[in-house]
Amino acid sequence: MERITISLEPELAAMLDQLSQQHGYASRSEAVRDLIRGWHSQEALKTNQSEHCVAYLGYVFDHHDRTLTERLSHIQHEHHHLTVSSMQVHMDHDNCLEVSFLRGPTSDVRALAHRLMSQRGVRHGSVQFVPVKVLDHIEGHDHASGMPHLHLQPSS
Repeated sequence: MERITISLEPELAAMLDQLSQQHGYASRSEAVRDLIRGWHSQEALKTNQSEHCVAYLGYVFDHHDRTLTERLSHIQHEHHHLTVSSMQVHMDHDNCLEVSFLRGPTSDVRALAHRLMSQRGVRHGSVQFVPVKVLDHIEGHDHASGMPHLHLQPSS
């Protein structure tokens, strides 16, 4: 690991210490490493440097709106190749929170997430992307089951 030295104003150092402790980081270094990884990931996604991603999408909707429920289901089935899994949490008598895990080409995943969140009746939509490298072979990794599969390695 390479060692670097940074200088911070006392107020900024205090903020780093407070946030590090609040989020459970063992050290300032680990907090800064995590900040850099997050910054790098978001820049890679903004500039389309990451061809593939995994993402988690969450949104709230009224499950009594049958046309909305059908539209959401239809859109997800149209893009079944991008959807890994979905889960619904029944919040009350009317509202459901759905969380979907997506993976694939970043532009396709982004388009699907925005299409779902933009449906009339969807509230509180949010999506988080993680840029990944797609690896089809890892040295020393045994595919004993005979089922080839891809490995998605976070790119930062």
